[in-house]
Amino acid sequence: MTTTRTKMTADDLWRMPDDGQRHELIRGALTTMAPAGGGHGGVAGRITVAVGGHVLAKRLGEVLTADAGFLIERDPDPVRAPDVAFISKDRVPAGGLPIRFIPFAPDIAVEVLSPADSQPEVDEKTNQWLAAGTAMVWIVNPLNRTVAVHRSGRDPRVLREADTLDGQAVCPGFSVKVAEIFER
Repeated sequence: MTTTRTKMTADDLWRMPDDGQRHELIRGALTTMAPAGGGHGGVAGRITVAVGGHVLAKRLGEVLTADAGFLIERDPDPVRAPDVAFISKDRVPAGGLPIRFIPFAPDIAVEVLSPADSQPEVDEKTNQWLAAGTAMVWIVNPLNRTVAVHRSGRDPRVLREADTLDGQAVCPGFSVKVAEIFER
C-alpha cells in the first residue's frame, strides 16, 4: 500500500484516470492498494455470493463489491471501498445508487484481511465505518479463519469455523456457517 502526501478530495479522486489500481482516500491522502491474492478474492467472492443470493432472493437491498467507493465524511474526504457491502432497500435512493461515490456508509461493511494489513489500519478502518453509521462491520481473517463482528457501542464478537455468521436485524434472515466462507 502506498500513500501520497498531497491532500485530495473525493472529486479529485473521481476525476483521476483509471490506472487499473484500487484507490481509497484516507484523511484526504490517496492510498493505492496492490491487488489482493487469490485466497483473499475467493473468501470475498464466497461472502458476496452468500450475502448477495440472500439479499436478491428476499429483495432486501443492494450488495456491492470493492469497486464501489463510499464517501463517508467531508474535509478531509475519506472514500473507502469495503470488499463487500450491503445497503438495505430503505436506504437506496429512489433513483437508485449514484453513479459517483455513495455519499453514505453501508449497513454492513465487510473487510477481508490481507497479509499486509496492520492491526492499527484495520482498527482505524473499523472505527471509521462505525462512526460513519455502518451498523455492522465484519472483519474476516482468512489466516486464522475467524470473523470478528463489530457493532457500535459493543465489544466485538469473534466467530470461529463452528459458528454461524448472521445478519441480525441489519440483514434479516441471512446466515452462513463461518466454515463455508473459508471452504476451498
